Amino acid sequence: MPAVSPYAHKLAVIPTVEASVVVDGVTTHYWEYGDVSSPVQLVMIHGFRGDHHGLEPIVAELGADVHVIIPDLPGFGISDALPSRADINSYAHWLSGFITTLNAESSAILGHSFGSIVVGASLATGLPNKRAILINPIAANALKGPRGFMTRLAVLYYKAAAALPAKSGYALLKNKAIVRVMSETMAKTKDPNLRQWIHEQHDQYFSLFASRDSVLEAFETSVSNDVSQFAPDIHQELMMLVADKDDITALPEQKLLASRIPGTRLEIVEGVGHLVHYEAPDFAARNIRDFLGLKAAS
Repeated sequence: MPAVSPYAHKLAVIPTVEASVVVDGVTTHYWEYGDVSSPVQLVMIHGFRGDHHGLEPIVAELGADVHVIIPDLPGFGISDALPSRADINSYAHWLSGFITTLNAESSAILGHSFGSIVVGASLATGLPNKRAILINPIAANALKGPRGFMTRLAVLYYKAAAALPAKSGYALLKNKAIVRVMSETMAKTKDPNLRQWIHEQHDQYFSLFASRDSVLEAFETSVSNDVSQFAPDIHQELMMLVADKDDITALPEQKLLASRIPGTRLEIVEGVGHLVHYEAPDFAARNIRDFLGLKAAS
């Protein structure tokens, strides 16, 4: 029996509109939540191999009074891939164009995991948004993180998937057993229903991508860049939401990153890993509302 989403009832009452725009030649699909008649208050950028669905639990906890936009990153979900080789510069340029196209320059910008690198690069290269939120940012090189060995194995996995014949390569990328191992590694919750639901989310959305090349290029971008390299050029008001059991970036590295960007607000949730958006969206939403100057959700 499928698990019951703990956030479905809250998300169901939030108005949602799907739309698309063309940015840098990329048809980018995005979803708007909440009161779309008000200015955009928050743009969220998801992580590697995810799509907009992954951040919806935070939307559910934020409530219907917050106007949120979440795009599918180029090459993921149902958005087109970038027309040329994807690297951090092309992702950052796309994000700047997306923000401009939607007139969302006055919103806060949020990035989770790989999305934090994209947001960090954009902030450092002139993104006009004055407030930013990073959830479980990639604060240091993933190859040197708590699971550096696992990251190196992942490098081999993605290179093998790209080198194999198309049918075999796609089968390897979408292999449910491998996806489940990734999900089991990241999930920390002991709640059986929530844990099952997280696995089902990964099963359903982790393999929606434009091509093997787009996945490999995004992965190479994620492991060859991190937010710390952009820290000297980030001058926006910044909040970092991090977890003490994150397997991708250890807590000391998160604290070091926060210290390198003056004025950064650092909030730590205990007992959670890389999946704050699934396991502690209430923690994220509570701090986001406060950061945006909104009253606590009723």
